[in-house]
Amino acid sequence: MAAKSGAFRAAREEKSKRSLPVARAMEPPVAANFDRLVHERTRLAIVSALAVNASLTFNELKQLLGATDGNLSVHARKLEDAGYIACTKSFSGRLPKTEYKLTAAGRRALEKYLDHMEALIRATREG
Repeated sequence: MAAKSGAFRAAREEKSKRSLPVARAMEPPVAANFDRLVHERTRLAIVSALAVNASLTFNELKQLLGATDGNLSVHARKLEDAGYIACTKSFSGRLPKTEYKLTAAGRRALEKYLDHMEALIRATREG
């Protein structure tokens, strides 16, 4: 049984060595061009929702994403600080209204992110 186990381990290590260069070859482009700000799930959802809508209110985004007030607020603030979305606060009667729009920089960041992801998918399918 020990000989069989040793042969199995050697075969597994050999296979691991063969696949390692492919994984390393993909690391630099990901690290060099990857926008981690957009990649996070909730922020990607916010930017994507705003890309297909002229604007959305805080409550519309919250309902659309199924996010909590605090979670949405933190992620929206990060996108706003980066200049990817613009926030306008107003009142509708006595009720506060927060509205978000995607900025030109945000649209460019989303396009760049999507291009990068498409390139990774192509490289993975071709490899």
